[in-house]
Amino acid sequence: MTAPPDEPGSDPQQLLMRRLVAAGVGLVVIIVLVLGIKGCLNSRQEQALKDYNRDVASLVQESDANTDEFFAALTTGGTSSTDVQSQISQSRLRAKSQTTQAEGFSVPDDMKSAHRNFLLTLGLVEESMGKVAEKIPAALSTDAATAEPAVLGITAEMQTFVAADIVYTRRTAALIKQVLDDHEIGGQTIQASSFIPNLQWLDASTVARRIHADAGRGAGSAASTQPAAPGLHGHGLLGVSVGDVTLATGTNAANSLPASSNVSFNVKFANQGENNEADVSLKVTIRGGGKTITAQKTVDQTAPGSETTVAIPLGQSPPIGVGVKITVEVRKVNGEMNTTNNKAEYPAIFRRG
Repeated sequence: MTAPPDEPGSDPQQLLMRRLVAAGVGLVVIIVLVLGIKGCLNSRQEQALKDYNRDVASLVQESDANTDEFFAALTTGGTSSTDVQSQISQSRLRAKSQTTQAEGFSVPDDMKSAHRNFLLTLGLVEESMGKVAEKIPAALSTDAATAEPAVLGITAEMQTFVAADIVYTRRTAALIKQVLDDHEIGGQTIQASSFIPNLQWLDASTVARRIHADAGRGAGSAASTQPAAPGLHGHGLLGVSVGDVTLATGTNAANSLPASSNVSFNVKFANQGENNEADVSLKVTIRGGGKTITAQKTVDQTAPGSETTVAIPLGQSPPIGVGVKITVEVRKVNGEMNTTNNKAEYPAIFRRG
């Protein structure tokens, strides 16, 4: 039997060419698919990084607004320390909610380090608000012995807000920018933070004045380390009265004073130095008849040679019918060398009218 002749196109060389062409087309298709998949993955990754930056920016804006309300509550005050404490506690609850919200973010792998620090930032803000809320009733007390440590404690908490700004700026915002730059993602806004309005909140006397803690304003003057201006500094106590009674010293006879639930001491003193003095603190202390009672008032500024009379409410009823010792003091200012005339003691008995 004779073999059939070769069919057209069955040349082995042509067949090989067809196979090579087919393989080439297949390879191109594979490359296109790989590049498409890679491009899709890159696009998804880029979008995830952009979304994370956007989510952080949005939450930082909310947190900044919340801290603004927190500081507004501190400076505006309320009808009572309980009212102020309630407003601050509401800010803390919002801060806690913001921390919880951040914990639920979808975080790309490249952003995990930034996110850990972001959670730390929000946690610092939340924790510090809680601690200030705890201290505010004591800071607003009329008892200087209670108010001054509380004011110092609140001032210390202000450093936590500064720390939150630093952690966010250097370990969250900076890392987010680095990741975006590494992926050559431009056109993005990195949100800045401002958890503390200004650094004056780190000064105890400023904190006391801003939160209306009159009895706590001595905390700032006591802690002052600023060099005094040249020249003489200081004050002298000129006299003290309660109602129509002017208190006398140097006698064994007790000053007889009217007792009530709103006893107020009128303290007259003079700036006997050569400088204006700021945050001048005056203190009244009653010892005897049980618990020691302390009240304090602060004068924003005195001028050289000027005399000032300040009413200092006791804030509670004094002990009645028992001998007490009343100490009235114009507290030492920065640079004051002679304090011999800053203080006086008065024996007294409070009697019902």
